[in-house]
Amino acid sequence: KPPSRPVNPPLPPPGCLLRKPRLTTKVSSDGRIIAAPTAHLSQFAPPPFSPMLPVVPSRVAPAPRVAMQVPRVDLRRSARIAARSPQPPEDDEANEAPAGPAYNTRSRKSTFRSMTQETMLACAEVSHLNLSPKNLASRRFPLEMLNAVLDEDTGELMEYRALMKNPKYSKLYGQSYAKELGRLAQGIPGKVTGTNTMFFINKSEVPADRWRDITYGRVVVNYRPEKDDPYRTRLTVGGDRVNYPGDCGTPTVDLLTVKLLLNSVVSTLNAKFMTIDIKDFYLNTPMSRYEYMRLKLTDLPADFVAQNDLAAKVTGDGYVYVEIRRGMYGLPQSGLLAQKLLEKRLNKEGYRQSELTPGFWTHDWRPISFTLCVDDFGVKYVGQEHADHLMTVLKKNYAISSDNKGKRYLGLDLDWDYENRTVHISMLDYVTDALKRFHHARPRKAQDQPHAHLKTIYGAKKQYAPDDDDSPLLSKADKKFVQEVTGTFLYYARAVDLTMLTALGSIATQQANPTERTMQKVKQFLDYAATHPDAIITYRASDMVLVGHSDASYLSETKARSRAGGHFFMSNDSTDPPNNGAVLTIAQIIKNVMSSAAEAELGALFINCREAVPARHTLKEMGHKQPPTPMQTDNTTALGVVTNNIASKRLKSMDMKLHWLRCRAAQQQFRHFWRPGPSNDADYVTKHHAPIHHRVVRPKYLTPKSHLDLLRKRTAALAAAAA
Repeated sequence: KPPSRPVNPPLPPPGCLLRKPRLTTKVSSDGRIIAAPTAHLSQFAPPPFSPMLPVVPSRVAPAPRVAMQVPRVDLRRSARIAARSPQPPEDDEANEAPAGPAYNTRSRKSTFRSMTQETMLACAEVSHLNLSPKNLASRRFPLEMLNAVLDEDTGELMEYRALMKNPKYSKLYGQSYAKELGRLAQGIPGKVTGTNTMFFINKSEVPADRWRDITYGRVVVNYRPEKDDPYRTRLTVGGDRVNYPGDCGTPTVDLLTVKLLLNSVVSTLNAKFMTIDIKDFYLNTPMSRYEYMRLKLTDLPADFVAQNDLAAKVTGDGYVYVEIRRGMYGLPQSGLLAQKLLEKRLNKEGYRQSELTPGFWTHDWRPISFTLCVDDFGVKYVGQEHADHLMTVLKKNYAISSDNKGKRYLGLDLDWDYENRTVHISMLDYVTDALKRFHHARPRKAQDQPHAHLKTIYGAKKQYAPDDDDSPLLSKADKKFVQEVTGTFLYYARAVDLTMLTALGSIATQQANPTERTMQKVKQFLDYAATHPDAIITYRASDMVLVGHSDASYLSETKARSRAGGHFFMSNDSTDPPNNGAVLTIAQIIKNVMSSAAEAELGALFINCREAVPARHTLKEMGHKQPPTPMQTDNTTALGVVTNNIASKRLKSMDMKLHWLRCRAAQQQFRHFWRPGPSNDADYVTKHHAPIHHRVVRPKYLTPKSHLDLLRKRTAALAAAAA
């Protein structure tokens, strides 16, 4: 359950009897478990009795408690370490977070995450984890990334054991877990067909050289309304204890590639979109190197234990052992093995994966292409016979489910209007569920500003920077709350609601050491999300020419930093291309300190053009030839430097960016042009604005929900008439 801000309880009146101090356990830097008393008011002696003071009952309300996650600790390893290491004093310093060379690396200190990391974190609804590129390449993720089920009544996130104690969910997810075990093993007669992914064996059957590789199993749950069986239970393998000697990196599709494909569908005559899902994708991949796992017998359903006679194979400590012979969730090598096998089978039928754009596939001659994210296909096709061919090929080796209407893909709700050649993208329930999770109610007064802006003092000869934030630091629980809010909403902002990006970026720079002022910013952001929960992006048919707007705000962030903004959309190659729904929005702080506004504009041009290069390659692979990409700027100095109309000084900070931009322009990749500031759509994400500006500009980027409601009513009426 995401903790809310703890409220300090009022001090008890003099003379009351307070509870005894509690003992808390923490893990020290050398792995030992330390018990230390928690400081309470009860440690102070009560004042002497006074006849003027009332007698207070001996019961006092306990202080509010905050749910904390207890790390998994190997007690035997901790005992061995403690036996051969000196015992540090049991004081406050011993209870602090571990500090040392091993905890001072870039992977542990980094607070910035890539698009792929944010996508995974948003799907897992966890944001306080720092994932390094090495973790992602080896597919080794912390246990906290596993999903949970949100209780609609209480707003709590419940895992499997909590669900088993809840009468509302125990039967549903208990049956779901039994079916999952049957699917992984040899099946359940009359209910589930087995995949022979794992076999229950005796402990003595584990090879002697694999004893150190025996891992654990973990039950994870989720609710997926778009699936045939929405109550999802999965038995995953503890991949952190699997020592696989080969490569584990698996290419997957990027959100930008998906948005470009959706634009391509509405811009291609007679094109349609559908989704395909492979069932039990990982469970069908044979492995030459078996893995081993053990499970607690008491955690398994009683009917499944009796059916497979597992009581005869249980060890003295209550575990049963499993031999894994096919790909399974959690194994670091399962994703790559499954995709290699899929690629081998599709290549025989003429389907090829792009060498430049991961996750994008085309056919040698058929007018069909698709994006692939693990086992989810987003398919663009012209002609039903070509879509049938892909499904026929997949059905040869996999069990699949398909949606010819393509209503939902990768968490995005898609509303297609083929008659007007438009598509609406939304995530209508995402904000509502997130606010329920964070226990944040809708404000009484509408909040149109996601982040407070710095008020301009008109007529002043000097504009001063804001004062440093000297408010008190937040507690660990509040710090975790700030990080969870940032991570949860970042994927939503990148997917559909670009108005949140600038506010989230500013809050994210403070989430490592948040203060009370940071918490105020988070509360204001949540008020804005509650006021505007429905963000919709609309893509219209175009000539599929990538167009970009570039802008920068000079010294608009703390520590004399500047912010770069970019707005990319699909349009035509005219002198002034018309706007369309954003396929990519860049709102990032420039790491280097810029020496002038012109240098900041030049740095923003470099950042935006660099991001546009892979998008140009993807569009060419989709069959849309690209002229020099129009890049709009509102700074004449930066434009003159790039187009060789102004001779720049040889500053090393500008030299590389300058020559890179000139080189790409000479290769006919970009066409830079100037337009005044009010027409630059990238200006919106470069700074924080007043509420009136948000109200005026928001409809320019997002579609009102009333448009989507009318489309859905018309679609429902046509479906009813056809029926």
